[in-house]
Amino acid sequence: MEGTVKDRVARVLERVERAAARSGRSPRSIRLVAVSKTHPVERVAEAYAAGLRVFGENYVQEAEEKVRAFPDAEWHLIGRLQSNKARKAASLFGWVQSVDSPRLLAELSRRCAEAGKTLPVLIEVNLAGEGSKAGVPPGELAALLASAAALQGVRVRGLMAVPPMTEDPEESRPYFARLRELLGRCASIGGAGGELTELSMGMSNDFEAAIEEGATMVRVGTAIFGSRARRAG
Repeated sequence: MEGTVKDRVARVLERVERAAARSGRSPRSIRLVAVSKTHPVERVAEAYAAGLRVFGENYVQEAEEKVRAFPDAEWHLIGRLQSNKARKAASLFGWVQSVDSPRLLAELSRRCAEAGKTLPVLIEVNLAGEGSKAGVPPGELAALLASAAALQGVRVRGLMAVPPMTEDPEESRPYFARLRELLGRCASIGGAGGELTELSMGMSNDFEAAIEEGATMVRVGTAIFGSRARRAG
């Protein structure tokens, strides 16, 4: 992948604009989450200098240095979160995209309420029933949303999903459409669903298809930062 981080950011933003235009949307309605997991602070600085202000991390401990280096950026936790790290996650991140159980949601609620903070979260949905991936089955989504309605400190804002890996973005499209349909169904039932407006879906190889299917957040790492560095430890 050629060019500097600045060059790649420009290309990704152009692709976002074109995909938004094809779907009759404003590119301003799409949040580009630069997935900086495994990349050092110096690479984040390059993306920041190129104008990006929203970053995604998989691991609480790895993110800590980066969050402190760029406190005015918007930081999203996009990887699986263990309940015993909920306090730290609640203090570091502006969004948690990977809520996958009532227990985790309740623990985040407790930690945020203690801190006097309201944290926007997304529910991760396991659309394909893959055992290797986190996420709630679609059939359990309504119950999880119902449990969220009485919780303080968290606001469920939408859904997130990671479709099965594929080289062809068109093979991801049915999963994106399915997540959009689930969001619409959940939003129509009232209660916590009234604030459900966010769809986080699409990565470097398929984010244009995701935008065309209604994504409001796309999580792009390799197309911005290049090949993933190996995680220390």
